[in-house]
Amino acid sequence: MPIPRSPLFVDTGIASAVLGCALLLGRQDTGEGYPPLDAPGFLLTLAIHLLLCGRRRHPSAVTVGILTLWTVYIALGHWPVVNSLAAQLALYTVASTRPLRTAVTAGAALGVIWLYGGFAAPHGSVAAAAGLGFVVPAVLVRFGQSARESERRGRRLAELAAQLQEERDAKALRAVAEEQARIARELHDVIAHHISVISVQSGLADYVFDTDPGTARRALGTIADTSSEALEEMRRMLTLLRAGDNAPESYAPMPTLGGLADMAARMRAGGVPVELIVEGQSRTLPPGVELCAYRVVQEALTNVLKHARPATAVVKVRYQPHRLLVSVTDDGPGVDPVRVDARDGHGLIGMQERAKLYGGAVTTGPGPEGGFRVRLTLPTSTATAGETPADS
Repeated sequence: MPIPRSPLFVDTGIASAVLGCALLLGRQDTGEGYPPLDAPGFLLTLAIHLLLCGRRRHPSAVTVGILTLWTVYIALGHWPVVNSLAAQLALYTVASTRPLRTAVTAGAALGVIWLYGGFAAPHGSVAAAAGLGFVVPAVLVRFGQSARESERRGRRLAELAAQLQEERDAKALRAVAEEQARIARELHDVIAHHISVISVQSGLADYVFDTDPGTARRALGTIADTSSEALEEMRRMLTLLRAGDNAPESYAPMPTLGGLADMAARMRAGGVPVELIVEGQSRTLPPGVELCAYRVVQEALTNVLKHARPATAVVKVRYQPHRLLVSVTDDGPGVDPVRVDARDGHGLIGMQERAKLYGGAVTTGPGPEGGFRVRLTLPTSTATAGETPADS
């Protein structure tokens, strides 16, 4: 059977223990001329300790009642020490639950009663009573106020912990939303590029199916390779999404700038001649930077395939000490990026958002000799101050 833990039950147990100590003291022969504990003294002692049972529910009222009864007990000529512990416990409760002003008032009242007990004692020491009347209340008020402050801090810490938990939950929700947006961008880049190639190649295969079987067969081979690559990229992203940190280590890594040659070859097979130019000392960059550059080139070439044919494209990658500059230029009729995004989605907007995520920028507009150009600038380290963008 579980033991009750309510404050009233605990306080009743404490009051009973203190009452036992008081009755034992009342039977003690002090040698100072006090009479033995008689019936009125016993009843007063019992009443004092009954009040003590409600000290945490009504600390101020209980303290006033105990101090009043204790004064009557002393006035009847009984030994003050018998009920002093109950009075001190009541004062500590007030000091630990009420403001300092209330605690000091109760402590001063206790000190006055101690002093009165010293004057009323047959052979007592007023000096000792005065010392007890000052030191004991001061100590009780000090420790009671410390306990009150500790409890207040505990409540504040609990509130802060709850607030932090709410903020952590909100941050987790934001992280989920950001991850969903990132996955949506990745899927858009993968699907838009590969499906565009497949669409062009399937149209070509259908057009020359009877007149040029060899070309149709090559187009179908390109479709098969492109669809396999698209499925592989989608499978990789979905596997990482499901498995998180437990994803198999042998799984294909995210695309990097090293894959631009294959992308250019795929675009050539799709009917868009692409020239890839790499300037500067090629080096390994942070994975996020390489993926960002790869996706921007992929989106730009997809737009050429969908909106600028017949056209040729030039992809230029320039490695600088603290930056990566990438441009994709075509010689097509030129396409308004606002109309493209409004009609077919948000590819160019997605480029800008992706670049902004890594501290870079994307600019789009007509090329210097017609056509259209996409330029990407990405920092590869924090030491980018003072560099001016170079033409790419």
